[in-house]
Amino acid sequence: MFTAYVIVAILTAAWVGFSAVSVFIRASWVVGPLADYGVPRKWWPWLGAAKAAGAAGLLVGLFVPVIGVLAGIGLVAYFTGAVITVIRARSYAHIPFPLLYLSPVAASLVLGFMT
Repeated sequence: MFTAYVIVAILTAAWVGFSAVSVFIRASWVVGPLADYGVPRKWWPWLGAAKAAGAAGLLVGLFVPVIGVLAGIGLVAYFTGAVITVIRARSYAHIPFPLLYLSPVAASLVLGFMT
């Protein structure tokens, strides 16, 4: 079970880290929808920092389990908020995008609890 946790945590951290970098470099496929959803531009660096911290926390959690669990909880809250933001913006076709991040984070969190 620990091997599965390590693999999922590393892949999830890379996936979330990629998302953080995409916000930092203001990739159009990320910031365009943020603007459409009404997310203020001044929040974008904070959102990227939250993702980066969560990704780092997942990696640190491989050595300090409580950090990984806390990072997982934070990222689940983050991406749940992203789903809610998409729903509030009535961009129903975009709901799968935050779920693509929420799912592996949730799996990592569950596996973290199981190890």
